[in-house]
Amino acid sequence: MNRLLLVICMLSMGTLARAQSPDLGAAQSFALLAGSAVTCTNSTVNGDVGVSPGTAVTQTSCIINGTIHADDGVAVQANIDFFSAYAALALTPCDHVLTTLDADQTLSPGVYCFDAAATSTSHVLTLNGSSTDTWIFKIGTLGTGALTGTSFSVVTPSGAPPPCNNVFWWVAQAATMTDSQFVGTILAGDAITVTRGTFNGDALAKAAVTTTGTTVSACSLGAGGGPGISPIKVTGGGEIPVPDPNSTDPTAGGTGRASFGFNAGTGSGGDGGHFNYVNHVTGLHVNGRVTSTQVIAINPDGSPKRVLFSGTCDGSGPACSFSVTVEDHGEPGTSDVFGIAVTGAVSEVRSRRIISRGNIKFHP
Repeated sequence: MNRLLLVICMLSMGTLARAQSPDLGAAQSFALLAGSAVTCTNSTVNGDVGVSPGTAVTQTSCIINGTIHADDGVAVQANIDFFSAYAALALTPCDHVLTTLDADQTLSPGVYCFDAAATSTSHVLTLNGSSTDTWIFKIGTLGTGALTGTSFSVVTPSGAPPPCNNVFWWVAQAATMTDSQFVGTILAGDAITVTRGTFNGDALAKAAVTTTGTTVSACSLGAGGGPGISPIKVTGGGEIPVPDPNSTDPTAGGTGRASFGFNAGTGSGGDGGHFNYVNHVTGLHVNGRVTSTQVIAINPDGSPKRVLFSGTCDGSGPACSFSVTVEDHGEPGTSDVFGIAVTGAVSEVRSRRIISRGNIKFHP
């Protein structure tokens, strides 16, 4: 019996080990990367945009917060690395074979495969795991198959989007997202089309990439997005649960508490303000000036969904900088979300989680 249990454990460990993030190389900084052409209409793109071997980048009421690479050396290398990552993912063994994406589902980390096409309409995919876990979805493993999502949402159990650099969608043919709150990097064997909704991730296609009335934010720019869509003032305070001091899992619950308070975006340029954060378990205390505040994701109606503000710690403690993401889900604030990353002489990362004993407020 003990030998049998050992074999089962070894097989389970092997299965988990297969869910490894692919190496995107130079393609990693691209929000949009196409082989033939990029067409961006009434959209905001946070991250680089590239085309190779094609050269066409068409912008109509399109804001690109990044660099455009039209078949230059950077785009050529990014395309090579994308093809390499695409080929590697095609060979990644499956942990699970699914027959449908068209249902509300909660999935643990792993490699999920669909023999043919996968379609989801008005459903929620919940990814239940830690910030270090990886989900890989392979669509069309038998050679053909497209990914289609309409009003399709990808979330964590808390309802917040997962870190987009943990989620990958390998598609044998085309991928189309409409009115969806999509998360993850798509590596498509054909074209990618995104219409309205939001796309927190990278759209990498062997053919064309088309965006209309949407916001795309590259994974390389941090969880949930990148450079600002627009400045905004946001205030708030409250508490989040934190794990024990020795825990390496930033998503761990625990009975500990960290408290925070802030007033960000008080200047006309979206800068200014103050931030204070105390982890009452570890004793970490961050106090400093806010230097940048931006909307990084919007709701389908155009209202702010998620805000990023960042700044530097003051001179009373170790040199550090902070980056905070917050979400305002209306009154009374019981569903508002807070996440933080501190880097420098002191460090701490807490993924976005629902706050308690407080409120976060977005001010027009």
